[in-house]
Amino acid sequence: MPLGGFTHRELVVDLTAGRVDVRPLDEDLARTYIGGRGLGVKYVFDNGPQVEPFSPDNLLCIMTGPVTGSLHPMSGRLAVVTKSPLTGTVTDSHMGGWTAARLKWAGFDNILIKGQSPHPVYLYIEAGRAELRDASDLWGLGVRETIRRLKDRHGADDLSVMAIGPAGENLVRYAGWINEHDRAAGRGGTGAVAGYKRLKAIVIKASEKGNLPRPADPEASRRTAQRAMKAIVQSPVTAPRKGGLSVYGTNVLTNIINEVGALPTMNSRYTHFDGAEGHSGERVNATILVADNTCHACPVACKKEVEVKSGKYRTRTESFEFESGWALGANCGLSDAEAIAYMIDRCNDYGIDTIEVGHALSTAMEAYERGLIDEEVRWGDADKMIALIDDIAFRRGLGDRLAEGPARFAREIGAPEISMSVKGQSIPAYDPRGIQGIGLGYATSNRGACHLRGYSVAAEIMGIPEPVDRLAVEGKGALLKMFQDLHAFSDSMDICKFSAFAESAEHYAEQYSAMTGIPMTVDELLKAGERIYNLERYYNNLAGFNRREDDLLPERFLKEPGTGHSSGAVSHLNEMLDEYYRVRGWKDGVVPEEKLRELGIIA
Repeated sequence: MPLGGFTHRELVVDLTAGRVDVRPLDEDLARTYIGGRGLGVKYVFDNGPQVEPFSPDNLLCIMTGPVTGSLHPMSGRLAVVTKSPLTGTVTDSHMGGWTAARLKWAGFDNILIKGQSPHPVYLYIEAGRAELRDASDLWGLGVRETIRRLKDRHGADDLSVMAIGPAGENLVRYAGWINEHDRAAGRGGTGAVAGYKRLKAIVIKASEKGNLPRPADPEASRRTAQRAMKAIVQSPVTAPRKGGLSVYGTNVLTNIINEVGALPTMNSRYTHFDGAEGHSGERVNATILVADNTCHACPVACKKEVEVKSGKYRTRTESFEFESGWALGANCGLSDAEAIAYMIDRCNDYGIDTIEVGHALSTAMEAYERGLIDEEVRWGDADKMIALIDDIAFRRGLGDRLAEGPARFAREIGAPEISMSVKGQSIPAYDPRGIQGIGLGYATSNRGACHLRGYSVAAEIMGIPEPVDRLAVEGKGALLKMFQDLHAFSDSMDICKFSAFAESAEHYAEQYSAMTGIPMTVDELLKAGERIYNLERYYNNLAGFNRREDDLLPERFLKEPGTGHSSGAVSHLNEMLDEYYRVRGWKDGVVPEEKLRELGIIA
């Protein structure tokens, strides 16, 4: 019996030849690696870990999961998987909105892209067909103008566009994809890979009418979706118009994380920012919020559209996220929400990862303060920050050097210690000194520093699924492994990670079973996630990340004490790392052959 939830068709795009083919989904691989992130990583792994990120041979995968585009709640995400030009690791970055659902409704599960076009192109998909079209007139445009022209060309109804901006075209190593609702697949430089390939956009024309994925067991699918929705509606975090995530968006975390002393401030020299209230969710909602937007099949509506109606920072953009606000705010010593909103909008139009660009700016600020660069870049100087974002996108002057990524820039100026990065990717908005488990998560993330690989903050700060002491060290290895394996599975479903604030592994297992027709227990779910996480690690081992030193944090977190309510705290990474390797069955960060065989990764 065919797997439910899938269209069983994949697009294979050869940009060099200008050719688009359709192939059947490999059901055996889909059963083993679920879909989304997991199946995408398998495709990228099989393409070869030694491939150069900026080469025609690098594979760029646009992936959906078995529940994508269905009536299951929060099922509107896709994964972009490739080898990262920022880190040299395998990477996946996820996007919300309606792009993923429309790809499934148009009749395709995934898009696999290789080669390099001789001229700019975009991929047009509609009603089970796809073709490459000339994008020469779009090259050089920002994301918003690109989308406007494509909507004029193809009609705005039932249309989704994901595009790159000038940053991707100019191979900024942390360029991403942005869609028509400002949803971003931002991290890891997936947009730069598209820019190298001269792929400007993917346009999908499709509606859900008559195109919803077919579950293997329709009644069980309806029942499990309703049960998941009930959990979301009843959660104090996700309840529509009541829960903190719904009312304030992700930016609800700014004051919470700052209060406990875990908000990295001024390039992580401090863990508390006196000006954090200025760009908090509460302040944004009271001053510049204009709309609560959402994604396909999501009742939470965590996306907060903001508008600055006058002054030099006049703008309207979606959405003012916690990570973006922090990266351009506390991380750079800036508290002005209006200036931050303007910069977020600019980054979205250029197609730049706001987390990484915030670190590029804060690294330059510390470099200037130390006398390592001549160009004046002062803490909290919003106008200089805006000018540098422009220069990064177009690779001008200092911006050209920062476009290589903060880690490369810091090494270039002889001060690698001022880049707050792991494997070349900069940390998100949680300080490892104030939340011990997240530091271990940054160190062991397979895509470079990342909170989304294993969101231990849920337990350490929010008490989900149960409270855990944020400053405790013992047990964090096992806790993180559980979160990493769970999220590897949910990213492969592909279901929004915020669902985990309300849903349990049991919810995920029963939804997967009802949709695909494959019975799955929680233990089997976690084993599937473990397989995916180990495949990623095996890829990285083969790509050259095969030492314990590759899983270390910047020394600042290990030696310079925190401030605020984490005063005196440092990260106890090495103790946690020993436990983590033990529970993973790894040897100093390397997956041994017996573990690969146990998980069925090798025969």
